Amino acid sequence: MAIHPRTSSGGDERFFLRAAIAMTLLIFAGFSTQLAMGRSTFASPPLVHAHAVVFMGWVVLYLLQNIFAATGKMALHRRLGWIATGWIVAMVVLGCWVTVAMVRRGQVPFFFRPVNFLVFDPLSLFAFAGLTSAAIVMRRRTDWHRRLHFCAMSMLLGPAFGRLLPMPFLPPFAWEVTFAASLLFPLAGVVADVRRSGHVHPAWRWGIGTMIGTLLLIELITFSPVGGAIYGAVTRGSPGAAVAGMEFPPPPAGPLITGRDAGR
Repeated sequence: MAIHPRTSSGGDERFFLRAAIAMTLLIFAGFSTQLAMGRSTFASPPLVHAHAVVFMGWVVLYLLQNIFAATGKMALHRRLGWIATGWIVAMVVLGCWVTVAMVRRGQVPFFFRPVNFLVFDPLSLFAFAGLTSAAIVMRRRTDWHRRLHFCAMSMLLGPAFGRLLPMPFLPPFAWEVTFAASLLFPLAGVVADVRRSGHVHPAWRWGIGTMIGTLLLIELITFSPVGGAIYGAVTRGSPGAAVAGMEFPPPPAGPLITGRDAGR
């Protein structure tokens, strides 16, 4: 793998490794906190467990890739990279599957509009897959490769922030707040570049631009007739059809336990 001359500095590698560690800790903190508070349960259907294993597996893969790159173990980095390439397909399939299952059962978290949830979950995954694919194509340009991967990984941080932020108090902008929080990581990358070299690498513009473009597309679809049509088609013949797509569902009468019935 060729190394671009501007990416060989130790500071650059240290930043991406430290950021990967921070992302990993954030994700595990978000999900473990929910488990500790009794809001998550292992008594979930197989689909939810498969989703969790695959997505947490990606977090581990991303962290290992940054460790291998920072320690010069590029042979391992390349081998693991090809495994990660196939992993993306499983993530997109399972992510969309779980989202549709939750919407059809009328189990969208009460701080999200059901239509918005149905749109932002898959489109965020598609943006992640697109940025990751671009990073793979640019794998011989390490400066582009790692920054595009970084933005792709940032697209997956919303669920972690959603489990740490006071989501019941954030409607009608709960989704937008989690997106803004996720955007802090690539913005930190921009700041790190400026402090290190005095300029912003163009990969950040493409990565952050893709993230913001995805946000705008999600908003456009959500608040247009297209969103309602998609929601109607997905929920037809299911309990979710009785749930108003653009209204926030009422809070649960009992404890909120995520993932208990999704996929059944």
